[in-house]
Amino acid sequence: VQLQASGGGLVQAGGSLRLSCQASEDIAIINVMAWYRQAPGQQRELVARIGSSRATNYADSVKGRFTISKDPTKNRLYLQMNALKPEDTGVYYCNAYRVTASGPIYDSWGQGTQVTVSS
Repeated sequence: VQLQASGGGLVQAGGSLRLSCQASEDIAIINVMAWYRQAPGQQRELVARIGSSRATNYADSVKGRFTISKDPTKNRLYLQMNALKPEDTGVYYCNAYRVTASGPIYDSWGQGTQVTVSS
């Protein structure tokens, strides 16, 4: 699957952004979709993920501020980010993981979108 992330930008602390990730195929068959981020000089970290049943998990640092969702009719993954903090700054990547009874099919990454939060 090809993934195209968008929606990043520069925002002041306390502001909001909505990231989108367009998938090239039916996301209803993807087991887990997720958003990761990577700050300069740091490792990539999981921000939020959503399963095929729409069960969600969030990093403790974003709980209550970020919401992950998906729209299978548009093959899109979203990340609504509210009450942004300077420490949320980084490149945000979408990820798609698909597995079947035969084993992993793919673990795909989008190109990333930059989010910069000014204080």
